[in-house]
Amino acid sequence: MLSRRAMIAAGLLGGLAARPAQAGDLPVIRLGSLPFGTSTWEAAVIKARNLDTANGFTLEATKLAGNDAARISFVGGQVDTIIGDLLWAARLGNEGQGLRFIPYSTSEGAVMVPDDSPIKSLKDLAGKRFGVAGGPLDKNWLLLKAQARDAAGIDIEKQAEIAYGAPPLITLKLEQGALDAALTYWTYCARLQPKGFRRLVRAEDIMRALGVSGDVSLIGYLFHAATVAEKPAAVGGFYRASRAAKDMLASDPSTWDIVRPLMDAHDDATFEALKREFLAGIPRRTVAAERADADKLYAILSKLGGERLVGTGSGLPPDFYYDGSRDG
Repeated sequence: MLSRRAMIAAGLLGGLAARPAQAGDLPVIRLGSLPFGTSTWEAAVIKARNLDTANGFTLEATKLAGNDAARISFVGGQVDTIIGDLLWAARLGNEGQGLRFIPYSTSEGAVMVPDDSPIKSLKDLAGKRFGVAGGPLDKNWLLLKAQARDAAGIDIEKQAEIAYGAPPLITLKLEQGALDAALTYWTYCARLQPKGFRRLVRAEDIMRALGVSGDVSLIGYLFHAATVAEKPAAVGGFYRASRAAKDMLASDPSTWDIVRPLMDAHDDATFEALKREFLAGIPRRTVAAERADADKLYAILSKLGGERLVGTGSGLPPDFYYDGSRDG
């Protein structure tokens, strides 16, 4: 059964206008997405279930080559929105580029080890070959180092043999046995589970240990404030359509028939692991609760990564979060 919110956004409750809006009559929201990014899953549901036109806009999704291309396209105005990192968006906002952030997912990375690994705690990582997806300023890596120091009493950067790399490479090296453990992104964690790997610690658990009260979305849809001002109804419609698509994925199993061809899941175990982690990451908290915990994490990461990570800002910009109940 669909939730009431999903049905309303889909136009299944409350009635629609006698003449359905035609796509050509509606404002366009241009989404830039990565070829294997999960935003393509949500976009596919929005289009297949006509959630865009039911909410007063037309969604145009464009696949971009990678994160750098997505950021360039967004900053340059070639697309209206992308999935972006909260810290990067806050940095732009603090530099004078007005942005709005819509929480997309609380799913982050995890430290993965083989099921039969003798590694049982962070302390056991000392002396091990440890892979980090991303670079030295990856936010999950910074948080892990802090937690290893505070909870396990080790300087993991000095006491383990660290290898940095792109997520696919780090994940492959772990599978091949060239690494004893690895910190990688959630989609790769999900793909590793059916292959005989387990989580040692989740990034979400580390955040809670460092003082946040709930799961925080560190990635979200980004909009320029100017776009929100120019077409507020379309952005509000996008916000509602996104939430409705997530609700459908959570409550209607048939919705996953739309998504599965995009998931590169060649077996049911991988499909179920990806599905489970995606659903677990759906944001459920109020904007105020998200902001309060994001402020805490920003302060922590600012201390850990310094100006190289967050720029010159002292906190999240004012009016950083898009509030659907107010702005939409």
